[in-house]
Order: sequence, then structure tokens, then C-alpha cells
Amino acid sequence: MNAQPNEVSATNRPSDDGASPVSDDTRLTRVMLAHLPRRLAVSLRFGQPVRELALDPTRSVAAFLPGARFARLLWQVTDIGAAHWQLLVLQACTLYEPVHRIPGIDPGAGILLRAEGRREVCAALPKLDAIEARGIDLVDVAPAYWRLLAGRLAARQPLPDYTAAQHALWRQGKVPT
Repeated sequence: MNAQPNEVSATNRPSDDGASPVSDDTRLTRVMLAHLPRRLAVSLRFGQPVRELALDPTRSVAAFLPGARFARLLWQVTDIGAAHWQLLVLQACTLYEPVHRIPGIDPGAGILLRAEGRREVCAALPKLDAIEARGIDLVDVAPAYWRLLAGRLAARQPLPDYTAAQHALWRQGKVPT
């Protein structure tokens, strides 16, 4: 009954010099994903994994390079019917950076935004949709914006928009991380 993992995709994008960004000593951040209808959904909201491995029809693992930003969306129903909602915007860490230990993420990651509960997740998701509607890839959003959004959610303050002008400044290196 032990099924062999199936390689879904290997996206080893070569760099400009033709070398692969993933070598044997690259420490990847692995994210466990799952889908059990009406029970559990753990998925990526955004992010560009370098590898994705299907473990079985309901589970897979996505792997990210150090420094990559991604979001994991979790929805779970317990035995008593209560639902748990969580949105995490994370950054895969390098070998020497401290990490937050998060179940299902190995070895851990830096947390840029943590939205817990239906109210916070439902407040944050439209902000992500609005950024995408502006034509901005969510992996390229300034880490400072995710931290600001997290602070505003925690304080129950109005959530700020992320504008194209802010993004242009961030891309030019004029906004602190």
C-alpha cells in the first residue's frame, strides 16, 4: 500500500549561464499540500515552486528555493464541526537565517503575514486579489507590505492597498524590506 511518489514537475529553470539553480546542496523549503473534500484543504495561494511531488491523490509536496515568497492557505474542519482558517505569506529562508517552525513546512520559513480565523483570512484575500488585478505578481510584492498588512489585521485597523506606485518604488530599491 506504500505508493511510490510521482514527480509531477521539475522546474529547474537554468540561469543565464546555463547552470541549474537547484544543486544537490541547495536547501529547499518543502511545503506539504493536501485536499480531503469537506475536511481539509492546504494549498498554495501564490508562489513558484521549483519542484512539486505528488505523494498520492490527496497529498503533494511543493519545494521552494531560499528567498522565495509564497502563500499557504489552510482550511480545516474538526470533528465537532468548527472550521480553522489560516493564510500565511512566507519567505523560504537561507541556511543561516532563523526560521519559524510551522507544521507542514520543513525546515520552516520566515512569516511575513499570518491571518488566523475566518474574519482575518476573508479580510486579507481581497487585498491579494486587488494586487493581482493591478497586474502585479504576488511573489514580487514588497515584504514590508505583508508585514504592514499583518500589523493592521492584528490591530483590527483598515487594511492598506498596495499600489502600482509603491510597487515601482520597491522594485527600484527605494522602499525598505
